[in-house]
This record gives sequence, C-alpha cells and structure tokens, in this order.
Amino acid sequence: MTTEQHIKIGRLTALVSFLLGTIIFGLYFLTSSLDLALLGLGFIVLVGLINSGILILIVLKANKDKNNEIKLLKIGGLMLLNIPIMFFYCWIVIVLLGTMRITFTNATQTTLTDITIVGCGGGHIDKLEIGQSKTVWIDIKGDCSINVDYLSNGQRKKETVAGYVTSSMGQKINHNIDGKDKDIF
Repeated sequence: MTTEQHIKIGRLTALVSFLLGTIIFGLYFLTSSLDLALLGLGFIVLVGLINSGILILIVLKANKDKNNEIKLLKIGGLMLLNIPIMFFYCWIVIVLLGTMRITFTNATQTTLTDITIVGCGGGHIDKLEIGQSKTVWIDIKGDCSINVDYLSNGQRKKETVAGYVTSSMGQKINHNIDGKDKDIF
C-alpha cells in the first residue's frame, strides 16, 4: 500500500469512528435506551480493534517512509484524538445511568403548585399550568422510589412515579400528573 493510501484510510477511519460514535452517543442521550448503550459498548470494542490495527500499520509505514513520516504520524495523532472523545462520552453515559430524567406534565384541569419530587435525589417545580411540562433531573442515590407531591386547588395530593429505582438504572421518562398512581417500575 502506498503512503497516500495509508493516509486516506487513517483519515477515513478516524472520521467514520467519530461520526458513528457520536451518532450512537447522541441517540442514547436522547432516549436512554439500554439497547443503544450495549450497542455503544460493542462499537467501542470493535472500533478500538480496527483503529488499533490501522494505527499500527500507519506507524510501521512511517518507520519505513522517512520522507512522509510526519504526515503519517499526524494521521495517527488524528486517530488518537477519538480516545479522549470516547472517554468523555463514556463519562456522560455513566452520569446518565445515575440520573432519572423525568418530564412532568400537568394533565389535570387545574394549575398545580408546590410540586415536590420525593425520593432519590428529589426535586421541586414551583408551578405547572394546565398542559405545561417541565423536565427534572433526579440523582439516583441507591435504592429508592420516586413520588410526586403537589397542591391542586389547595388540596395536597400525592402519586407514585416509580416504585423502585436503583443505581445504574437511569432513564428518560414522561409522567403525566393526573392524580393516578402509575408505578412504572
């Protein structure tokens, strides 16, 4: 293989690895799908092996082709830039696995006030107008449940959001506040 082919393959591998990894990460961020998390893990292993093989070929070519050594090593460096990006994405996934992202929607016919999320890391929403939604990020602190406690027409009401949540169970869910328990876990 020529030096230009090595450079082209290295550049293409770095770009495709970055783009596919970013797409998988972005979809996971939007959905919190366990399937996407597992796909991402498999992707990291497979792409890590492929990138390592191509990087070794580029370094070996750089040792043989002293005239183009700098060009080849730059491409190798470009490929290596995906490593800190991968660690950053993994760190965010770990944070998301420890967080419930719940979008609360007022599905009642009245304005809700003093909305307190009880359990895990808890949270608070001052007011939700009819049909209004607000997303609350709740830290999962060990085994816990999540309930919502609120005022509707001056009456204190309570409903279950999730009966059981534990570490590494973070998800993105929607919850309609309507006075009915919807224990989803």
